[in-house]
Parts: sequence; structure tokens; C-alpha cells
Amino acid sequence: MKEVGFLNGQVDAALTRQGHMDLMMVVDAGFPVPDHVELIDLALKPDTPTVPEVLAELCKVHSVEKLVLADETRRHNPSYFEQVTTSIWKNAEIEVIPHAELKLRSQEVKTIIRTGDFTAWANILLVSGAGDRWKLEVPPAG
Repeated sequence: MKEVGFLNGQVDAALTRQGHMDLMMVVDAGFPVPDHVELIDLALKPDTPTVPEVLAELCKVHSVEKLVLADETRRHNPSYFEQVTTSIWKNAEIEVIPHAELKLRSQEVKTIIRTGDFTAWANILLVSGAGDRWKLEVPPAG
């Protein structure tokens, strides 16, 4: 019986399929999920779980190099925006785009994890990256 890591088997399998630069989203309860994209629905009831709760668990086992959020998130929920961009994957690049573009990019993701979050524009696109396990003889400049 699995007792460590991500206990949800669908999420665990989706993480295993992620490679460098692959896309995954964690979205609120109302995000329109494209029919062809794998949906893992974790929504239990309103605000359970929230997007930040899922992100906090994902960051324990998943390397991310970029977070993509909607400009509407930053404008309408600034404390939420601050929370998810500074407390999780602290070294990740942050990209801010219009929500309409975020919905278009959802067509390209491998997996979308839907939460019960009722925070407006709580959606976040994760670009998988290389973690700190990769060996380099000479670190990159910068």
C-alpha cells in the first residue's frame, strides 16, 4: 500500500508522465476543461481542496520551471497571486497572460487537475522543469 508521496493514483501517474517542458494545470471548480485533455477531478465540495493546497503537495514531488497565471488573477485576487507565486516553487519564472489566452493554452496540456476552489481566476499552468538532481560539471552562467 502506498503511504508516501502523492496518494491519488491518477495524479501520481500523471506526474510520472511529465517530462521537461510538459504542461499541467491546476484549476478552480469552474474552469472549462477541453474534452481531449485528461481531467483528474479532486473537487470534493466548495473550496476542498483549494488550488494552493494541491500545489503545496505537488511541489514536494514535482519540478516546475515556470508558473503561468492570468492577469485577472493578479488584478482581482492580488493576495492569492502573491501566495502562489512566492511560496511554492520559489525559483520558478512567472508569466502573466490574459485569462482568455490561458484557456487557449489549456488545449496543449497533458493533464488538468480540477479542485473545489471557488477563488476566481485561481487557475495556474505549470511548465515542468529539471530539478536540482541533474549533474553539471560547469554551472550555467548567470
